[in-house]
Amino acid sequence: MRARLKPWHGVLVATALPFDDRLEVDLDRFAEHVRWLATEGCDGVTPNGSLGEYQTLTERERRAVVRTAVDAAPEGFTVLPGIAAYGALEARRWAEDAAEAGCAAVMLLPPNAYRADERAVVEHYREVATVGIPVVAYNNPIDTKVDLTPALLARLRGEGLIVGVKEFSGDVRRSYQIAELAPDLDVLVGADDVALELCLAGARGWIAGYANALPRASVRLFEAATGGDLATALPLYRALHSLLRWDSKTEFVQAIKLSMDLVGRYGGPCRPPRFPLTDEQQRAVREATEKAIAAGCR
Repeated sequence: MRARLKPWHGVLVATALPFDDRLEVDLDRFAEHVRWLATEGCDGVTPNGSLGEYQTLTERERRAVVRTAVDAAPEGFTVLPGIAAYGALEARRWAEDAAEAGCAAVMLLPPNAYRADERAVVEHYREVATVGIPVVAYNNPIDTKVDLTPALLARLRGEGLIVGVKEFSGDVRRSYQIAELAPDLDVLVGADDVALELCLAGARGWIAGYANALPRASVRLFEAATGGDLATALPLYRALHSLLRWDSKTEFVQAIKLSMDLVGRYGGPCRPPRFPLTDEQQRAVREATEKAIAAGCR
């Protein structure tokens, strides 16, 4: 692991969660996965995000996932759990739980499943900030229908409510706007298929999906891109991109778990409402994965 200024810098893996054949959470496999990602050079994990299918978990399971990650993490390896919830009171409770478990920071969406206006968004983050644990905002207007615009992020940062933002809008121009309006707000890559562009624009971290299957390639890409080494970063990005773009599709969880299976890791099934990929989708993921492996992206 590299020396970092802050726990949310570097490559943090938005961990997929293993389920057994009965769709029960397999905590032993999850702990092994966290340890493996650390040995492969990643800087941390972000459990209980969408890729971790947190919406399908019971409260007991969500707590167990966080504690399993913390227990499995070696020294210096960040555990930054998602604490998304319908409202601020529940999100605050998850932040308190994360702090109690020993997490370094948390990741927070705006109000979940409620199209909040700016006033509600600010109060949402203000409530969670009372816990005292650093908060990385998560901007995913595609799913939440709430857009954390650069101006709104600047307001949240100006009030001391957030330390960074996982940017998933897909609009790479926003990095420059955020840097102008809130120069001390850390931007983290939120979508794998704009990783190169956001790293070149100054991103300090990457909450990565496909690092579940290809961690070393993800770390190489991040280091080369943030270091300005385009001779290394661009060919690697081109080899990976047909795979990385699945991270922005509705079926991203199924796709990433299938790629994990294909490279010899355990991806396994998903819980409803996610269905298995169609035959056509499976072929596309398989071909993209094989292309990446053939290009040395392991």
